[in-house]
Amino acid sequence: MTSNPNTDAATDAPETRDFVRELIRRELAEGRVDRVVTRFPPEPNGFLHIGHAKAICLNFGVAEEFGGLCNLRFDDTNPAKEEQAYIDAILEDVRWLGFDWGDRLFHASDYFDQLYAWAEHLIETGHAYVDDQSADEMRANRGTLTEPGTDSPYRGRSVAENLDLFRQMRDGAFPEGARVLRAKIDMASGNINLRDPVLYRIVDREHPRTGRTWSIYPSYDFAHGQSDAIEGITHSLCTLEFEAHRPLYDWLLDHLPVPSRPRQFEFARLNLAHTVLSKRVLTALVKEGVVDGWDDPRMPTLAGLRRRGVPPEAIRDFAKAVGVARADNLVEIAMFDHAVRDALNPSAPRRMAVLRPLKVVIENYPEGETEQLDAANNPQDPEAGSRRIAFGRELYIERDDFLEDPPKKFFRLAPGREVRLRYAYFITCREVVKDAAGEVVELRCTYDPATRGGDAPDGRKVKGTLHWVSATDSFRAEARLINPLFSSPEPDVSRFHEEINPGSLEVLDDVRCEMALKDLSVGEVVQFERLGYFTPDRDGDDDRPVFNRTVGLRDTFSRTLPSGKR
Repeated sequence: MTSNPNTDAATDAPETRDFVRELIRRELAEGRVDRVVTRFPPEPNGFLHIGHAKAICLNFGVAEEFGGLCNLRFDDTNPAKEEQAYIDAILEDVRWLGFDWGDRLFHASDYFDQLYAWAEHLIETGHAYVDDQSADEMRANRGTLTEPGTDSPYRGRSVAENLDLFRQMRDGAFPEGARVLRAKIDMASGNINLRDPVLYRIVDREHPRTGRTWSIYPSYDFAHGQSDAIEGITHSLCTLEFEAHRPLYDWLLDHLPVPSRPRQFEFARLNLAHTVLSKRVLTALVKEGVVDGWDDPRMPTLAGLRRRGVPPEAIRDFAKAVGVARADNLVEIAMFDHAVRDALNPSAPRRMAVLRPLKVVIENYPEGETEQLDAANNPQDPEAGSRRIAFGRELYIERDDFLEDPPKKFFRLAPGREVRLRYAYFITCREVVKDAAGEVVELRCTYDPATRGGDAPDGRKVKGTLHWVSATDSFRAEARLINPLFSSPEPDVSRFHEEINPGSLEVLDDVRCEMALKDLSVGEVVQFERLGYFTPDRDGDDDRPVFNRTVGLRDTFSRTLPSGKR
């Protein structure tokens, strides 16, 4: 027997197990398919988000694992909402995520002539008719989940009349919304999607690729399965909301002379806590100015995550960890953050920055003098080497690292207490300076010269180690602390404005950074020691750099939510 390379690939890749891959393994073993062909079919009416990333990883992933192919196909059947800018963004996102479609870039519009011919075939075989009812009338006559629909008064038109009207629709003889082409299936079906669904509608808009060539456009349900058949797709993987559409998918394939017979399978979509993945809501957030565009770092779009500094491997690892299942479930955002930290920790250089600076004067350090200290670039990677940082009489620490009257388990700086400065010396707080309002504005400290870069020679220990920056060898910057955009774990999309987290963006405008951060490029991620991972934003410049927080070193978001929102 000849070896099947696809079956061999399945045997060689047992590390990923889910119902989709098991189904494919079984079909290859049984000879139902010779080669796996999948597709990712985005609509170019917005930017891709992390939910799409799960579908991308699945479709491209299974194709690669089983020695098959994955097509990238734009479902460009609605020119009223599509833009070239969205097409360009989707191409960039899929590439950035790490997938290559080779020469297999397609568009539903590539098949408009064939789809039109098949629509005429349905008319000629008595399986489609032109309906003059308005959208409201069709909706009213569609019925409910418990009551059957009502036949359209135009359902009995002759084949000749339907063909004539449909051709006039194609030629632009009627205004938008005047007529539609519907499949003639069963208005009493228990599945509402089979109650004479719309196949074509009149749309008086210019198409990004075909211009004004067409006045009518196929519905998603009509274009999708037939495009799959034209491309020889073997496994049309969809999210669960399309499960009820599968009988229509199969009905159309049964009633058309298609060149192949794809099969649709459904998996659970990604539901991420404190996140909305509805494209309608994301579009509204952009158009209403709630966020700063599709790539706002708070957005769950791939462009937003990229601007925030999230690496593509973290998204791929997250998609793998979430897995592929049939049942919906809510994934905690901490799981995503964990994947981001895991991806960044081994490679991100370490730097020091102080988000909320409090000045420290080391009184026994010589005025006007500085020294250079060695600081590790990444303790996880010895080959990353070290850098030199300046130390002098005046420096800044985090305001949160000092308490005048500390609780029992507070091990950072306090009056009379000694702590270690990272890579530098032990210091002891001797005096607290306050302004007229009683706010602490400066700490007067002393240092122990014998503790440079290590422990005290006499063996005394300290429990706290603080990061810091030199007051004279540092620069000011802005930091944007990015938190989830929605307060509720499961936001109600019908009233999403009320669910927006008022703390989704905290801007700190007096951040102090060590000089090595001047050399960072937009998109490059570093760890601000003890604080989190940050990346320069395009809004910054040489005079005023801006850093977006990619993710904190630990989950603090849940502790900042109002009662009842956790």
